[in-house]
Amino acid sequence: MAAFPEKARVVIIGIGGIVGASVAHHLIERGWDDIVGIDKSGIPTDIGSTAHASDFCYATSHDYLSTWTTLYSVDFYEKMGHYARIGGIEVARTDNDGRMDEIRRKVASGKAFGTRARLISPAEIKEKFPLIEEDLVQGGLWDPDAGLVIPRSQTVAGKLVDQAVDAGKLQIFANTSALSLIIEDGRIKGVVTERGTIMADHVVVCTGLWGRLTAKLAGEDLPIFPVDHPLTFFGPYKEFENTGKDIGWPLLRDQGNSAYMRDTGDPKTAEGGQIEWGYYEEAEPRLVHPRDLLSKEEARLSPSQRDLDLEQVLPALERAMELTPILGELGYNESHSFNGLLQTTTDGGPSIGESQKVRGLWYAVGIWVKDGPGMGKLVADWMTDGRTSIDHASIDYSRFNDFALTEKFIEERCLETAAKIYNPPVHPREPFGGGRNIRRSPFWEREKDLGAYFMELGGWERAHGYAANEHLLEKYGDRVPVRANEWDTRHFWRVSNAEQLAMSDDCGIINLSHFHISDIEGPDHVAFMEWLCAAKIGGDASIGKGIYTHFLDDEGNVRADFTVLRMADRIRMINGADAGPRDIHYMRRTAQDKGFDVTVTDITEKVITIGIWGPNARVNLQKVVEDPEALSLENFGFATFKPVRIAGKGVTAFRISYVGEQGWELHMAYEDGLAVWDALRAEGVMAVGVETYANSRRMEKSLRLQNADLLTHYNLLEADLNRPKVKEADFRGKAKHLEHRARDHQPAKLCTLVLTDNVDSKGVARFPLGILPVMDPATGETLVDELGRRSYTTSIAFGPSVGKNIALAYLPWSYCQEGRKLVVEYFGETYPVEVVSVGYRPLYDPENKKPKS
Repeated sequence: MAAFPEKARVVIIGIGGIVGASVAHHLIERGWDDIVGIDKSGIPTDIGSTAHASDFCYATSHDYLSTWTTLYSVDFYEKMGHYARIGGIEVARTDNDGRMDEIRRKVASGKAFGTRARLISPAEIKEKFPLIEEDLVQGGLWDPDAGLVIPRSQTVAGKLVDQAVDAGKLQIFANTSALSLIIEDGRIKGVVTERGTIMADHVVVCTGLWGRLTAKLAGEDLPIFPVDHPLTFFGPYKEFENTGKDIGWPLLRDQGNSAYMRDTGDPKTAEGGQIEWGYYEEAEPRLVHPRDLLSKEEARLSPSQRDLDLEQVLPALERAMELTPILGELGYNESHSFNGLLQTTTDGGPSIGESQKVRGLWYAVGIWVKDGPGMGKLVADWMTDGRTSIDHASIDYSRFNDFALTEKFIEERCLETAAKIYNPPVHPREPFGGGRNIRRSPFWEREKDLGAYFMELGGWERAHGYAANEHLLEKYGDRVPVRANEWDTRHFWRVSNAEQLAMSDDCGIINLSHFHISDIEGPDHVAFMEWLCAAKIGGDASIGKGIYTHFLDDEGNVRADFTVLRMADRIRMINGADAGPRDIHYMRRTAQDKGFDVTVTDITEKVITIGIWGPNARVNLQKVVEDPEALSLENFGFATFKPVRIAGKGVTAFRISYVGEQGWELHMAYEDGLAVWDALRAEGVMAVGVETYANSRRMEKSLRLQNADLLTHYNLLEADLNRPKVKEADFRGKAKHLEHRARDHQPAKLCTLVLTDNVDSKGVARFPLGILPVMDPATGETLVDELGRRSYTTSIAFGPSVGKNIALAYLPWSYCQEGRKLVVEYFGETYPVEVVSVGYRPLYDPENKKPKS
């Protein structure tokens, strides 16, 4: 074996798994070399989850990014000659209408994201998978691109490593654990191993089940937990004897039973001649902290394979035998069956990206085999370019707040996600039950007394409506439809729409405690933000003003949106709860890389915000401020902010509106918030739930939401948020932004659509949620623009002021005409929609109190 190197450009810890091998391969594709890979096991791994994974791939997610990575990975495996595109079936039993609805929803998501999934009848299911009892299923899904990595993903990992070694770009060292990390001045410098110390500019952690232990070497944690996954084997099964196949029948998923089934092919293949039945435990998933994993020497099979007691899966197995009786006819292979550990995460997404604490230290953990090569490509592109071709917000490790990286939070949330890996279907608005009540506004008790319907964002408990306001339905009920379909009304409170209408007639206050707020200070704070932001920040004329602006990436695409308050001595950023953590890390790293002398401080828990809006907002606010005249139209211009006093407390009043109605954001110290809330409530101002702010009125105003409507897939002009002129000062992405502006037209444009008929085939009015494909009614095909981007709803909600279901979606330029008729698909049925706005144009004008046509 070669001598252990003293230095490398990159060290990959965990090179023996499919993720580590994929990262190395894609880094080399991007021109990197001088890479060293180490693994605590053999290479390819003989102890990690890659060594025992079921190795099948499905692209039936409701998430665009994970669908993209799966489809990329499938093609990658196939090009290597290691993929059996055998197809996959998901079934709904005759007694499970909810699962059939979920299958219809999956097909629609597939149309949105580019899969070939389609509905399939019981007869076709039986034809493709003869082992099933046809009369027990009502239908299903067929994915022709689902399949199996053959003979094993472990084989692929080994081949990728061998290719990189043969190319002279990678050196590998098996049975070499990382003992500690060398960190100086917040930057990675090297890795201490059992074989010696190796200095490095970059270190990538791909240690899977052990990822949290590796992160601990850097003083942080990953929101990931290994969980038992029972895998059982039955045989012998000789259907494919002498065929040489690794798999014969399509993959079968019985997700209503939280299970799947596949054959293992020819008995002469590596694991052939059996039926594998896998189960994901719903009632009591068993998490296993990586510190409790056995060593290789202690484990009967391997550290990632724990012993299985058949009793733990017997009820589900008996149901499986009803559907596929062959499981009861074959012998149970007890010695081969085990609990194979896999990774579950707190929000369903992996942890990828640079460490929050250590520059140059990267994580790629929480990734399944079906996504390994795709995620490996994203990591390599990100490390090379500082960006990826598709928006990676949902996998970025910097998305997590500090509280989300505490042990209690990680365990509570991972227990929930583990219980829902396969079943039941997860609603788009479904809240978590664990990891709650971490952040409460100072008026939380007041809201509770009002009967608040709490949801959570960024750790903050947010009331989406109040039971105390349900009397408003007596007045506004005819404008707030009853949602007859349970899915449409789940986690939605009808009173929220009535609150919006009442606010538009009078006035209301909204708890905006969820805002992520940070202060940017220091000698270079103006120059720093001028360089980062697309809008003009500098100049004395900006002091005292609030500026809505964006961060662009180097391709001129939208990375973030927020509002800044230009104070005399600092800039205060008002951001969304989910986007804020990423943006503050981004600012700090950029300041460090570019040499700006600034300090970026998170003050989210120190400053609280109340929104007051409606036609009577001014008169009501004047009742409680010490200087009412300061709020007059002449003295308080739009998008400006001034200090006021309410109930003896200092408040920054910012005249702005995310709901269209006139009014202010009121920012104050956390400890002063209750006094301000009580002062406004004492004047009779109604409390309005955040549903009005976050969804219904926002949609009526055609306002965009970061990480939904604003993505790095699209540029600022496509989102129709560009300013009339480009500022003179340089800023990140300016060159590309100018190129975009020079085009005759953009490849796509964010448009506003309304459903012109929302009644389904059963005569029930529907109120769609989630992501719906936007299709040409003539062809039934999802729209695709010239850059290959598909059209789907990025936001959707019912707007009570206009009385219509409203959606935002990027449409190809050739379809961007007001009045254009299109269709969307929701639960297997199509609904007509009309393009009512190309780009930004509100549907509702509060001045006229009527919808715009």
